[in-house]
Amino acid sequence: MGSSPSQPFPDLSQLTELRTITDWIRFAASTMERYTCFYGHGFADPYSEARFLVLRSLLLDWDVPESCFQAALLETERAHLYERIRQRTVERVPSAYLLQEAWFCHEPFYVTSDVLIPRSPIAELIEARFEPWLSSAPQRLLDLCTGSGCIGIAMARVFPEALVDLSDLSDSAVHIATSNVAQKDLEYQVNAYQGDLFDGLPQTRYDLIVSNPPYVDAEDIDDMPAEFSHEPRLGLAAGGDGLDIVRRILSQAPDFLTEDGWLVCEVGNSAMALIEAYPDVPFEWPEFSQGGHGVFIISQRDLIQHQSAFKAG
Repeated sequence: MGSSPSQPFPDLSQLTELRTITDWIRFAASTMERYTCFYGHGFADPYSEARFLVLRSLLLDWDVPESCFQAALLETERAHLYERIRQRTVERVPSAYLLQEAWFCHEPFYVTSDVLIPRSPIAELIEARFEPWLSSAPQRLLDLCTGSGCIGIAMARVFPEALVDLSDLSDSAVHIATSNVAQKDLEYQVNAYQGDLFDGLPQTRYDLIVSNPPYVDAEDIDDMPAEFSHEPRLGLAAGGDGLDIVRRILSQAPDFLTEDGWLVCEVGNSAMALIEAYPDVPFEWPEFSQGGHGVFIISQRDLIQHQSAFKAG
């Protein structure tokens, strides 16, 4: 958990020397460090997140000319940035929630605290078109436990001829995913369904099921940085060993996959628990050049072969 510095957060009246965009980015980064903020929601360091928070709070894009960084700010803009930085540092609200915007696979998504902030290493697999596992272009894809819909929408981008279904237990998440689909004019290709895992989905089989389900175990859920307290617990907690949802996915997925289909599922730090629970199952664990871990891939054939073990728990 982050700790507060000995000195209180300054009043805006004490910050009169902060006049330019550069000044406020520096102040945001320094303050995040002073409050020992956690940078695991799409950013690796305080400066990157501070730049994102300040520029997007001012409705400026990433590629704004460097000359703009020396522009003086209006008093209303300074007050707006002050409050955003206070919420980020004192209240530990991640920048994505403050802005209601997060980036995944090089495009923005609308997010609120009803969904997890997109950050899955599965993005790297999507950009690689799931090669070498997919030998041909898939016809139907499923993003299970979709949240904001970012994984399914990103798959729709790289496989424009495929139909993509999204599914989530949370009504609020489905509403946000549907909003993202509409904002990107993908209603003709992507459909969202509400239901408990595979419940509520159409009667069909998928060439690829991709899921980033809840997988945080009981020990880790209580030790997570304060930033995670703003995310929905429904999207994080998954029982004592973190595998409550994953076990159900493993047991049910083969009935929804084609004969040459694949399941891709993120389990994060619960990967070792999964390997220990099913030592004979040939999970494949791709390595990620852009960071991240704990994603397994398994074929429909292997899922069927071990389905009895999955159903037994």
